[in-house]
Amino acid sequence: MTVVQDPERRHDFVLLFDCTDGNPNGDPDAGNLPRVDPETMQGLVTDVCIKRKVRDYVAAVHEGRGRFGIYVEQGAVLNAQHELAYKAEELVSTGSKQDRKTIDKAKAWMCNRFFDVRTFGAVMSTGVNCGQVRGPVQLTFARSVDPVIPMEVTITRVAVTKEGEDKETEMGRKTIIPYGLYRAHGFFTPRFARDTKADGADLGLLWEALSQMWDLDRSASRGMVSCRGLYVFSHDSALGKAPAHALFDRVTIARREGVEAPRHFRDYDVMIETAGMPEGVELTALVS
Repeated sequence: MTVVQDPERRHDFVLLFDCTDGNPNGDPDAGNLPRVDPETMQGLVTDVCIKRKVRDYVAAVHEGRGRFGIYVEQGAVLNAQHELAYKAEELVSTGSKQDRKTIDKAKAWMCNRFFDVRTFGAVMSTGVNCGQVRGPVQLTFARSVDPVIPMEVTITRVAVTKEGEDKETEMGRKTIIPYGLYRAHGFFTPRFARDTKADGADLGLLWEALSQMWDLDRSASRGMVSCRGLYVFSHDSALGKAPAHALFDRVTIARREGVEAPRHFRDYDVMIETAGMPEGVELTALVS
């Protein structure tokens, strides 16, 4: 087992990814425009979006086998997922006001069966009650290093929608950003991992997913999205030896001299301060 796969250690990590000529995370309340901070115009990608990519990667790699099922998957009915636990454990459901012993049995089965439940946690108390799980892995929103410029690009189609229309083409729009380098932060807490039984295999799969997930989830609307950095700070204890923010400050990103409008990852310098690392903290660059 490598250091970054040790579930008895606290891990804090920095994830870098970029998007070229695409929309990394559209906002349905704003016509699916790329999400931005209106004050700084920095791009935003939600934690939910990132976790969706992780789930899709795990589903593609393991196809729901063994302990690597996905609870929140496309087309799933969550109460039907809960019923699987009751059937497997031969439990009787009395609705949301279920006794604690039954809930604990159902919760344990759900954690053992579904990767995303034991990793990210879940609220499973609707309908057939399987309780609530606080997952050991938590993610922040990703924020772009520099402001991004959302653009609407007009596109045409040589086929029309309806028969008899007096036109030969139809027009539409795609919303993109020319380029954005995004940074997100994440955390692994051993105390919650003990409750969900998340182990080293789950951690290894998480790092694999974060580094490779965009290659299995290509979309014309998202453009070219790529993982550009994954830096894991591993503590030699469950409680940790330094504040997460102080460790994250060791990873700095600066636009290269003379670059006014970044359009590629090479337009930035990523610098890692390794000198004077707090005692008991080890840095592993999984992608750099």
